[in-house]
Amino acid sequence: MLAASLKPAPSLAAFSPSTRRSPAPSVAFPFPARLNQRPLFSAAATAEGTGAPASQGEDSSSFSSAAAAPIDEARLAQFAADWEAARADKEQGNILTLPVLRANSGGLIVKFNSLQGFVPNPLLSPAHWCKDPKRPIQDVTKDLVGTSISVKVSEVNEEQRKLVFTEKDASWSKYSSQIKIGDIYDGIVGSGFHYGAFVHLRFPDGLHHLTGLVHISEVSWDLVQDVQDFLNEGDAVKVIVVNIDMEKSRIALSIRQLEEDPLLETLDKVIPLEADQSPDHIMSPSEVELLPGLDGICNELLQEDGITDVQFGRQVLEKRVVSQDLELWLSNVPAKDNKFTLLARAGRQVQEVYLTSSLDQEGIKKAVQRVLGRVP
Repeated sequence: MLAASLKPAPSLAAFSPSTRRSPAPSVAFPFPARLNQRPLFSAAATAEGTGAPASQGEDSSSFSSAAAAPIDEARLAQFAADWEAARADKEQGNILTLPVLRANSGGLIVKFNSLQGFVPNPLLSPAHWCKDPKRPIQDVTKDLVGTSISVKVSEVNEEQRKLVFTEKDASWSKYSSQIKIGDIYDGIVGSGFHYGAFVHLRFPDGLHHLTGLVHISEVSWDLVQDVQDFLNEGDAVKVIVVNIDMEKSRIALSIRQLEEDPLLETLDKVIPLEADQSPDHIMSPSEVELLPGLDGICNELLQEDGITDVQFGRQVLEKRVVSQDLELWLSNVPAKDNKFTLLARAGRQVQEVYLTSSLDQEGIKKAVQRVLGRVP
């Protein structure tokens, strides 16, 4: 993680005309040196929290003894007090409004009293990028220079001169109380990974303040092997909130739960009957090639009190693959002559199973759950 360098300027004795210093690695300077723009930072500039001295001119490794000046005790005391204030703000979780001084490829540099801190791009609120998802984030951050943003302290390390802020955490504190499980949001897809995609949620003010994850299993009722086959950065989607973890600041979202599973009600909804077929057509075991594992489940169901018979109905191929695993559903279609309909599905194969039972709908559900708990 890039972090702002906040080291006070060294005393005059630290540099002599003969002293040379090799350039620091790029990670140590999150603010790229701006050569040929202005002279070496003076003590007065350092008092404003410019951080580690960055040399200017053609030879970035040499320093002029005339350019450096000692920092008086009052300024050193101010630095110490501001580091202490940053630690206190982090512990208390305070939301701060800080001015943006400048931007670089990695994020924003903000002013915190006499110090400067860094807000990495990944810790910015999605509200900025979502205004125009096609713009590069570096162009978006340039527009924030001269404005003020609300942030929380993310990391304070005085020894390493690291002061990192997060705008995302501040947004969570402000807006997380407004979301509820079951809420439906319009969103914009952010980054995608093998395990799912992050979606930025649009609030009533028109801005996208919070981000949630659509797990790969919640992308579609279709079998999803690659999230990017369904979702790409910048796509507009509609999602429903399925879980909120306030302690970890996480929101779980779903796209597929906004659509009804095609087999929840009845097989006819997905695969219409042929003209010569009957919805109550019974097939003999010799006519049926059962789905793997279904035979064992049916034998176990016959051991349950109240279930007297198991018969097989239509076996067809579904138009799309939902899961390769065997799934069993109890149809919501009311029982007829004490005959309940189960729908078994694996891959594209779908099998109707009829249970004759004296149990009611709830009793059948419990019996099926007991069997599934016993069958490996």
